[in-house]
Amino acid sequence: MSITIGAKAPGAPAGWLDREATVAKPGFNRWLVPPAALAIHLCIGMAYGFSVFWLPLSQAIGISKPVACPADAGLLDTLFTTACDWKVADLGWMFTLFFVLLGSSAAIWGGWLERAGPRKAGVAAAFCWAGGLMLGALGVYLHQLWLLWLGPGVIGGVGLGLGYISPVSTLIKWFPDRRGMATGMAIMGFGGGAMIGSPLATMLMNFFKTPASVGVWQTFLVLGCVYFVYMLGGAFGYRVPPHGWRPQGWAPAPSSKGMITHGHVHLNDALKTPQFWLIWAVLCLNVSAGIGVIGMASPMLQEIFGGSLIGRPELGFAQLDAGQKATIAGIAAGFAGLLSLFNITGRIGWASVSDKLGRKTTFFVFFLFGVTLYASTPTFAHMGNKMLFVGAFCVILSMYGGGFATVPAYLADIFGAQYVGAIHGRLLTAWSFAGIVGPVVVNYVREFNKAAGVPADRLYDVTMYVLASFLLLGLICNALVRPVDSKWLIPEKEAEKFEAAHSIPSGPIGDYGVGEGRFDLKAALAWAAVGIPLAWGVVQTFQKVMKIFY
Repeated sequence: MSITIGAKAPGAPAGWLDREATVAKPGFNRWLVPPAALAIHLCIGMAYGFSVFWLPLSQAIGISKPVACPADAGLLDTLFTTACDWKVADLGWMFTLFFVLLGSSAAIWGGWLERAGPRKAGVAAAFCWAGGLMLGALGVYLHQLWLLWLGPGVIGGVGLGLGYISPVSTLIKWFPDRRGMATGMAIMGFGGGAMIGSPLATMLMNFFKTPASVGVWQTFLVLGCVYFVYMLGGAFGYRVPPHGWRPQGWAPAPSSKGMITHGHVHLNDALKTPQFWLIWAVLCLNVSAGIGVIGMASPMLQEIFGGSLIGRPELGFAQLDAGQKATIAGIAAGFAGLLSLFNITGRIGWASVSDKLGRKTTFFVFFLFGVTLYASTPTFAHMGNKMLFVGAFCVILSMYGGGFATVPAYLADIFGAQYVGAIHGRLLTAWSFAGIVGPVVVNYVREFNKAAGVPADRLYDVTMYVLASFLLLGLICNALVRPVDSKWLIPEKEAEKFEAAHSIPSGPIGDYGVGEGRFDLKAALAWAAVGIPLAWGVVQTFQKVMKIFY
């Protein structure tokens, strides 16, 4: 008899981490699941804010200023040196590793998640993300760059992938009546993690800073401990609905256009359909455009508006002195924070709107508005209109975030909910690809224009038109999405057999959640645990944003 690794013996009692142990009992409030998902996503979302560590780490030895490495130092020297400081470009590879490993680990372990359940995946994510930070702390303390790449970069990247997809299929099953809103509530946390983590990390580094230390390794340790506790709390808060459960009084609405399937497609078969690859391209193109802007938001605002940010419109960026550049850099940080805020609100806002408009129509809106706004931003910049320029990018970033939150529901509509977590994991390879394409396009077009002598305030004109063309391609791919052919659907008996093997057969249990008027003390405390830190991050962001206009 063959034994599957990780499988328990037949008849053995379910352990705390097993999927069977997470099946909700009658009376469970389904609105406890979104804050559990948020607890994990708010922690791993700090990946977006890791740039706050680059400057301190680039002078970890010199403390007040970097100690330069010899000109002939190679990559191996950089990875193992303890005599000179790291370059920001070398540290930035951690950011690349985050999103490459996020997509690849989600793709590799997405199928395992469906079998093992969200709790086991959430616990594994907590160990990887928090453990990666702690290994990174050791790397900073010993001044070993390879440990930073391995710790936060590789191991932490795996934690990002597992944590990101851990709640998706569970939330879709708990909220079949509001798929977009459910996934939007969780995935907005990934966009909000940096709003909390970045100012918190800055405060911790300032607290731990001494004449002999920049305070980064201590900050990594504290964040690792805090994130570990929060992520474990989220993982143990996960519950899956019993087999056959539906919200009381709800039934699937018939779809006249057939864009919502009433069957399920197996993970392996989903990848054989054109629908999967069209939606892959839709996500990739939407993310490529948005992530390129996120990575260059701060220098873009500084170079385009220059002295006008400090009331000196006659001064271009190149004419500013060091003190003036430092001032506008602080203002530009507010712009980056504002984009993060719209990234978050777009995730819950657009995903909720998609429940009314439909997923395909919502992506049409993203691409049509996106093409128009990207093509218009050079004109807004030439006009010197900061309000229109900033406003355009706020809307663009809301749709960037909205795309992430809407795509899991899009997949569930097309392929059914049974394997949507695993299918979503495979689809996230589009994010890994876009994480390379978007920044490369923005950076190289900028460098080409700069070498050609293009003025600073026009460096990004061509870039905006290129990104608009990305969204135009996305519009075409989205238009080609059709309902999945019935030949790919799993026979109904097979689908029920899968669910029954991992759950407790039951009928509808009754009244669940706020939708039916149940918001008890336990739910209030769960939402407060994630809502209070998120509100603090929003306040911190608004304080920086005000400097853009005042």
